[in-house]
Amino acid sequence: MAFVVIIPARYASTRLPAKPLADIAGKPMIQHVYERAKLSAASRVAIATDDSRIADAAASFGAEVVMTAATHESGSDRLNEAASKLGLAPETIIVNVQGDEPLIPPTIIDQVAGNLAAHPDYGMATLSCPLDGAAQLFEPSVVKVVADKTGRALYFSRASIPYSRKHFPATPSDLTPWQRHIGIYAYRVRFLQQFVSWAPAPIEQLESLEQLRALWNGAAIHVEPAREVPPAGVDTPEDLARLRELLR
Repeated sequence: MAFVVIIPARYASTRLPAKPLADIAGKPMIQHVYERAKLSAASRVAIATDDSRIADAAASFGAEVVMTAATHESGSDRLNEAASKLGLAPETIIVNVQGDEPLIPPTIIDQVAGNLAAHPDYGMATLSCPLDGAAQLFEPSVVKVVADKTGRALYFSRASIPYSRKHFPATPSDLTPWQRHIGIYAYRVRFLQQFVSWAPAPIEQLESLEQLRALWNGAAIHVEPAREVPPAGVDTPEDLARLRELLR
């Protein structure tokens, strides 16, 4: 199985400006992400950015860089432009690795690519893991996912799904029925082209979850529990401080 990793990286960030260039243990964050992706089985790893400062940093450590437009409203749009500029064939599998995941396990990059390759009727593949504590059950920033017995996603939500009629509003002692969504995706290029052509779906806009556009349009998303749970990414200055201390 051959696949390509593309790492979208934006300079602008509301909570943490210049995040991809933040120093962690002597390296910019984007270099950590790139090096983790290179440890996967990917045949090619590229960084897609709209900012020359990120491009220059990536070139300094030998990464392949794709310059994309600054007007993209979503990561999928940037990914699609990068795939086009890289000249990837329609059946090529792309894994979208977020640029703020400096400790992402290479194992799960391979896993999500392999899952999509094994399910040719699915448009996308992604991963999940158990909740890390009861507080996440009611935390809107933690996206929950429900899938059927075959691994086909039924819904993603910031709400506490499935709803426990017996336990809610109290927190149940057993969190086994709930799965947290891990934001790593695999696509085939032909599906990605179709995906970005669709208008944003009403449920996507309500939840602010782009993957709901696929479900709204009848596409299947494969979900499987991750073989290795990734550490939390970097969204805030507090996250950055925690990671710096961890890798110090």
